[in-house]
Amino acid sequence: MINWFSLHLRAFALALRRLVAQPLGTLLSALVVGIALSLPAAGYLLLDNVASLARGVSGTPEISVFMAQDASDADVDAIDKRLRADGELAGYRHVPKDEALRQLEHSGLGDVLGGLTSNPLPDAFIVTPGSDDPAAYEQLHARFVAWPGIAHVQLDSAWVKRLHALLGLGQSAVLLLAGLLGFALVIVTFNTIRLQILTQRHEIDVSRLLGATDPFIRRPFYWFGTLQGLLGGGVALATVWATVQALRGPVASLAETYGAVFTLSGPGLHESAAILGFAAFLGWLGSAISVRRHLAERLT
Repeated sequence: MINWFSLHLRAFALALRRLVAQPLGTLLSALVVGIALSLPAAGYLLLDNVASLARGVSGTPEISVFMAQDASDADVDAIDKRLRADGELAGYRHVPKDEALRQLEHSGLGDVLGGLTSNPLPDAFIVTPGSDDPAAYEQLHARFVAWPGIAHVQLDSAWVKRLHALLGLGQSAVLLLAGLLGFALVIVTFNTIRLQILTQRHEIDVSRLLGATDPFIRRPFYWFGTLQGLLGGGVALATVWATVQALRGPVASLAETYGAVFTLSGPGLHESAAILGFAAFLGWLGSAISVRRHLAERLT
């Protein structure tokens, strides 16, 4: 195991020296990889911020559970106990019919309600589900309707379905873009490693004559592609952060005109690690394909 680590450490050091030896080529390759990766990364962050803004503007979706007009206090208490024991709910609020009537009077309908001899409004419960998944709303709706004493259940999930559909479409588009650009970056790394192999073909031939194995020859190229991808991922991360910082002020000003408080957020720790890891994987993949193909050609 120690020998394996030492071999990889030597290959890493050799690949790093090769990158430093050609600063202009390394910089240009990192910029190509970084700018290409910044597009899907920015698209993902845009979707995440849009989803956060939509939830903040639209509010938390709720389910309104209306009791029957002739429901007794015991029926209301029974529904209250059922809701309190339900672990799938984020919370609920009981709205007595007398309170609902007062809210209507304060809304400017006092003259209309003044001619009523009795309160026509039922007791109600405003339920907040624990998940924003539309399927969870449908399940809760079916459960509440079956409870005794419930006259009507109003489901406030139409905007949730539309939001999920739009976000799903956006995620598919971002994944497609990431796949296409990832394929292009593999090709870039493939050609870069091919040029490296052609430049060092005499060194490779001498190493083989001295008994070097194929894994020994391949390791520096693998590390070269991985480090090149990692540098590109760093450029992509810096590009996204710079874009977020540049747009944070204008976006906040725009949100204020709509009466909303919104701050554009950049990539977190997990998103940053994902960008760097994906870039490094693309670099390794391109180098692995190129090395296996072109070293095999030199054997024939």
